[in-house]
Amino acid sequence: MGAAIAGHLANCGIPTLLLDIVPRELTDEEKAKGLTLEDKAVRNRLSNLGKERLFREKPSPLYTKESADLIETGNLEDDFHRLSEVDWIVEAVIENLKIKRDLYARLETVWKPGTIVSSNTSGISIHSMVEGCSEEFQRHFLGTHFFNPPRYMKLLEIIPHTRTEPDIVRGMKAFAEEVLGKGVVFCKDTPNFIANRIGTYGLQVTLQAMLDLGLGPDEVDAVTGRAMGRPKSATFRTLDLVGLDTFVHVAGNVRENSNDPHDKEAFTVSPLLQKMVENRWLGEKSGQGFYKKVKTESGKEILALDPVSMEYRPRRKLKARSLELTKKAKTVEERLALLVYADDPAGKLAWTITKKVLLYTADKLGEIADDLVSVDRAMKWGFNWELGPFETWDAIGLEKSVARMREEGETIPAWIEEMLAAGHTSFYKKEGAAVHAFGIGGKYGEVDEHEKVISLARLKEQGKLIKGNRGASLIDLGDDIACLQVHSAKQALGIDVIGMINYAVKEVEANWRGLVIAAEGVPNFCVGANLMLMLMEAQDQNWAEIDMMVRTFQRTMGSLRTLSRPVVAAPYGMTLGGGMEMILPCDRLQSAAESYMGLVEVGVGLIPGGGGNKEMLLRWTDGIDPADKVALQSVVNKVFMTIGMAEVSTSAEDARKYRFLRECDGITPNRDHLLHDAKQVALSLAKSGYRPPKPRKIPVVGETGYNVLKLGAYGMLKSGHISEHDYKIAGKLAYVLAGGSVPEGTLVTEEYLLDIEREAFLSLIGEPKTQARMQYMLTHGKPLRN
Repeated sequence: MGAAIAGHLANCGIPTLLLDIVPRELTDEEKAKGLTLEDKAVRNRLSNLGKERLFREKPSPLYTKESADLIETGNLEDDFHRLSEVDWIVEAVIENLKIKRDLYARLETVWKPGTIVSSNTSGISIHSMVEGCSEEFQRHFLGTHFFNPPRYMKLLEIIPHTRTEPDIVRGMKAFAEEVLGKGVVFCKDTPNFIANRIGTYGLQVTLQAMLDLGLGPDEVDAVTGRAMGRPKSATFRTLDLVGLDTFVHVAGNVRENSNDPHDKEAFTVSPLLQKMVENRWLGEKSGQGFYKKVKTESGKEILALDPVSMEYRPRRKLKARSLELTKKAKTVEERLALLVYADDPAGKLAWTITKKVLLYTADKLGEIADDLVSVDRAMKWGFNWELGPFETWDAIGLEKSVARMREEGETIPAWIEEMLAAGHTSFYKKEGAAVHAFGIGGKYGEVDEHEKVISLARLKEQGKLIKGNRGASLIDLGDDIACLQVHSAKQALGIDVIGMINYAVKEVEANWRGLVIAAEGVPNFCVGANLMLMLMEAQDQNWAEIDMMVRTFQRTMGSLRTLSRPVVAAPYGMTLGGGMEMILPCDRLQSAAESYMGLVEVGVGLIPGGGGNKEMLLRWTDGIDPADKVALQSVVNKVFMTIGMAEVSTSAEDARKYRFLRECDGITPNRDHLLHDAKQVALSLAKSGYRPPKPRKIPVVGETGYNVLKLGAYGMLKSGHISEHDYKIAGKLAYVLAGGSVPEGTLVTEEYLLDIEREAFLSLIGEPKTQARMQYMLTHGKPLRN
């Protein structure tokens, strides 16, 4: 975990010193090399291994491999004195109170006054571990609990010591949000803090409910995943990923450190779990847990554990009408309300789990956190729940659910009873533009939001919608900046989105200072064009219609480049295919750090048809001397491989090597701040006297370069790396990127490149194998190799 934290600090541009203990024995490899325990390579072995592991883990803890250059390794003996050189010391040693206390006592001997020190403990008392340290040291000490993996998990729990200076607590929160991209919640110094306390309890009651209802882990996971607004990994798949031994340790921490008899009982590990740990059925890391992957004649099969027989069996589906109904629900609130009140196995399971978690959370509020908003955020950011516990309670109806709980003999926390008696029937309510949350003191208070958080949904509620349709909306962001929000089904670009872009261009040209293109409330920015529509037209052989659609798409994307007002796109998550073609012509990109960009059309048997090839050539040939044939061929080769291999960036920083992002484009660590940052870029461009870029001619490699590209593709065909149809697609792509049948070094117009791009696109979409790839992608969500 220490190495993973160091990796994310390095992602954010922070030079980091990674220290670990000194090994006491040589490995066989070290002996073979003639090394001794005094050699630096041996003494730094563990920190070196931690750094090296960052390159192997998937998903990668690093934005780019180069990020690791900021990590320097050492050990806790030779380099301990260097801790006086740093600004922040993060302790992430084993979860053992004595070891931590000894380390802090030693640390204070080299500690430079003013240096912030924090523990990444997941549950040990912050106060206990620095009991023997000076008051000055304690004033600079706090808990900073990163969730694993630190790069991807948004939650950072900050646990102040009673003596921690308030300015340090505020400063760490701001630093974590602004620089590390975290969502911060303040916790009290209680066992497992907020998220692990509630999450572990939820896993415990789910396990018990499975046994009581006679279900299997696969049947439970069908309910406790997306249907309940939880991650796809649901309950037991998540436990397998975390490791059953790790879960037992976390549960034991609450049981051993809580004085509440209910906690002692609730966090006692079941005999089933104990038996699995004894058997070393620990989940993914041991090859089996609640699930086991086995080889079969047809490939691989995942089996599920029968908790009664302790044998593995084929997975089975839970038959429940409520599960089918949840698939038709439009919102998570609707899904939950349908599920928990359903009189079938899924409904009984969902109600049992939800009831127990809600009552436990309400009972612990005040002990683990001062406000219910922190609890909801902790569960959403730390466990990827779509709704926190109190938001869930509002979704299923506070009055209705409490009435049922009373009927079932449950004890309702006193503050909930008082709240209902006072006529308050929800934990959250809207008052004008603000959202208010109920407080333990019996009053509603406005939910505190960071000043950089801009909510498009809230702006619409405030009457800031300029115009909208089913696929997109144009919204007033303030300061004469308009925002085009894409909200089409699955974030695909269709006729409605294209129409709204065309409207936005005219409207912004006439009445606004700039345009931001954004999305909100969906996992990904834009995953491409409307594939279903294109396939239907191709199957009906409506070639004229497809030609018109592609022309319109090209013209619309081009209008973003020629608009006399600055255009800034704010991509995040997956930004693929047509989504890339929408943002590439923009003046600036302000991208979320977690952005996965690529022109991936070859995966469905096509090439970019909305100007993507032309835009990539513009980026890569900028500054290239047309007479320098070697340099020109080199950059065209790179574009060919990028598009032809459907390369997708692993982060926004990684996108720079493909020139999906340029040096002038910005990266925002915290996605919640993305829209604010994009707006500021648009304002800055407008204030600096923005002028749209002039059309320029593009040098191409022509027929000579085309043959070079084709030769490379032919080599891949003969070596078995690509299929015959891949080779056909590569030929079309090579022709477009080479500029067609013109002499090497010819300067061509953007319109010319768009024409040959469109012709190639139309020829490919008519191919039966391309249509088969499109159909397969729509049906299975992954590419077909044919």
